[in-house]
Amino acid sequence: MDLRLLSSFLAVVEEGHFGRAAKRLFLSPAAVTQHVGRLENEQGTQLLHRNPVSPTPAGRRLAGHARTLLAITDAAQNDMAEFIRPSAGTPRPLRVGIMGHGSAELTPAAVNAFRRARPDVPVELRQLDFTEHSSALVEDRVDVAFVRPAPDDERVATDTLTTEQRIVVVPDSSPLAAARDEGVRVADVADLPFFRVPGHTPRTFTDYLYFGDEARRRSADVALTPQEVLTGVVAGRAAGSGLKSFARYYAWPGAVFVPVLDAPWESSYLAVRVGETLPDVAVFRGLTVALARELGPRIGR
Repeated sequence: MDLRLLSSFLAVVEEGHFGRAAKRLFLSPAAVTQHVGRLENEQGTQLLHRNPVSPTPAGRRLAGHARTLLAITDAAQNDMAEFIRPSAGTPRPLRVGIMGHGSAELTPAAVNAFRRARPDVPVELRQLDFTEHSSALVEDRVDVAFVRPAPDDERVATDTLTTEQRIVVVPDSSPLAAARDEGVRVADVADLPFFRVPGHTPRTFTDYLYFGDEARRRSADVALTPQEVLTGVVAGRAAGSGLKSFARYYAWPGAVFVPVLDAPWESSYLAVRVGETLPDVAVFRGLTVALARELGPRIGR
């Protein structure tokens, strides 16, 4: 694909207007119109409705690919500029934060894809606890982070990666354990003793954790990691919640994972700092989003 055509098309999608897109790109409206027309001819389908200007279903899909391709191109140009300039010392490591099991199988796939693309850049994996899904980025302790749910912080930007069914984790002695195949409803978990988290845990995470009910009953146990949750669960002192893929990564004897049928499905995200300029972050982000389109639907099942 011609990146100039993609750039013009994406500008029209984001501006919702050919004239504003042309101004943003320092081109004439006629040139932008021609670029979009050529791209539609190449794809063999209409990408934009003209009046009012909005993307067609095919246009929305292509816009996602365009953002990824253009971001990777920008990162490659920045990387080459850095490579050509005299460099001193070892390349700066990319610090990847992972909350829990991250985005399931997508997390190791993204890390491995980045290592293949940038074998000269060290990758440092850092485990994040339940309080750190935005603070680790804001405080510059990681460069990218696999988190859930999306941080409610204007300093952090996110890409949606996987979307999955919710589950509760209970001991095998719980009456709910018998519903591991059929599932339960949110009302059925109202009396479970969910574990506690520290007071400085972001509200967006506690809403996710307790299915939107801050008044939900609490255990005496405090947990910051999935391992601590499961310790309380198998001891019969607490219950936990998570995404369906949690069961594949934490299959502890004595812990049972029960689907919550009427809870809204939740997503995992890749989070970065707003305005981040590190080329390696852009490369990692572009690769991860591209892999999410390929693997995400399979992971969410």
